Amino acid sequence: MALHVKQFFYNGDNLGYLVHGDGHAVAIDPGAVDPMIEFARERNLTIEWVTNTHTHHDHVSGNREMLDRTRAKLVPCTALKGREFIEIDGEPLRVFHTPGHTADSFTFKAGNSLITGDTLFNGTVGNCFSGDLAGFFTSIKLLTAFPGTSLVYAGHDYVREAMAFAKSIDPENPHIDSFLKAYDPGHVVSTLDDELRVNPYLRFNAPAMIARMEKETLPVETEYERWCSIMTL
Repeated sequence: MALHVKQFFYNGDNLGYLVHGDGHAVAIDPGAVDPMIEFARERNLTIEWVTNTHTHHDHVSGNREMLDRTRAKLVPCTALKGREFIEIDGEPLRVFHTPGHTADSFTFKAGNSLITGDTLFNGTVGNCFSGDLAGFFTSIKLLTAFPGTSLVYAGHDYVREAMAFAKSIDPENPHIDSFLKAYDPGHVVSTLDDELRVNPYLRFNAPAMIARMEKETLPVETEYERWCSIMTL
């Protein structure tokens, strides 16, 4: 049995998720409480767990109401570190600590889907509010090591703004227009292969991006230097 990922919009551009099997579900960043509960009722799913990609207010704002209106139990981010998975109907929802945006940022892997919160967006990455650029770099390297067909489900829809920025610093990139053409504002998803073609923050080894950094007289000798340089553009 495979796990399924259902995306929900709330607060304009926030994205939350139900990951479910045949009978049970985990609510991740459950800001869309009503639609999530309705979806679960329609499919006879029990929302068993509530958890978050990180503890910024817009991602945890729905926790209390979801817990009050269901029998779900909370798995706080503090309890995720060191945990390998959350079991749903006998299948693992895998957990990866991906610090950078915040120190308590996590990514969830359900089959071929990555729920990346504010670590990796479709077309960009999150701000490094933790100040830990080295940790963020390690997280990005971890995520980009997954198969290129992996689906990226992020914590916000910033696609149009991200592609406008990508085009401004990499105007000759032929993949940006096709990425935008494939963009569906009703179901925001991309593959890692897509991201490696258009997301400037993942393209620190691309000749065009290295040339841009050199033009700005930014350090480019090592991958980590290029990552830090790209984060300043």
